[in-house]
Amino acid sequence: MKVGFIGTGSMGGLLIDAFLSSGGLLAGDVIASNRSPQKLARLAQLHPGITLAGSNSETASRSDILFLCVKPMEFKALTDEIGHCLRSEQIVVSITSPVQIYHLESALPSKIAKIIPSITHSVYSGTSLCVLGSRLGADDRAKLLKLMSHIGTPVEIYEHHTRISSDFSSCGPAFLSYFIERWIEAAAEATGIDRTLAGKLTGEVLLGTGKLLTEGEFTPQQLQDRVAVPGGITAEALNHLRCSLDGVFERLIATTHKKYDEDVAKLDSLFGRDGIHQNK
Repeated sequence: MKVGFIGTGSMGGLLIDAFLSSGGLLAGDVIASNRSPQKLARLAQLHPGITLAGSNSETASRSDILFLCVKPMEFKALTDEIGHCLRSEQIVVSITSPVQIYHLESALPSKIAKIIPSITHSVYSGTSLCVLGSRLGADDRAKLLKLMSHIGTPVEIYEHHTRISSDFSSCGPAFLSYFIERWIEAAAEATGIDRTLAGKLTGEVLLGTGKLLTEGEFTPQQLQDRVAVPGGITAEALNHLRCSLDGVFERLIATTHKKYDEDVAKLDSLFGRDGIHQNK
């Protein structure tokens, strides 16, 4: 099976690294193209044996599964470029959340999926959000989910939940690390604690908390109740957080959804599909 990647930047490169280092793919399984020859050359140095294509059309025509790892507003030009090279039995995967299944199914003859990865796949963790188009058969679905399971946990979602799900799985590492960064800086300023030590402590507590939520059968509220003794330090600090963060997450969700809806509307216009998208 040949797996192609058009775009080998931040996320495309991460996926290739993760698939190869996890054993999900062998170097000989991978074919890649990028508009930057320098990026392709670096990729070949890191992973001897992968195939570097001379064009996006070559990558498209030679792939059984094709990952499109480009920016949202580049998709229309890319589908125009490669559409004639694709066949109905191939699987094309977008990793970009605003690009809708109907955008790609209207432009390409292939089976279409949308899979939103996460930076956490670099350590074979986190979830990949999977929206599987109607052209995919049972074997196609199994093949994709098995491939993604090498680098994390694939989770099938409804497409209209792509944005909110991505807030957790894809944006979440940035949101959480920002919270941690501010917490560490405040602690260092107030107490002089070494930032590296504080970083190690918070990293370990995040890992342990994640295990309690996924393996320990705790809900977030149950975990708070277990740790925060009434009248104790944790309970008092939690009350401060509740007051200070009032409305913050609602505004965060409104912000990500506004940008997402704007991008979908632009893509609708590019693909000549105005008025189709409705945020649910």
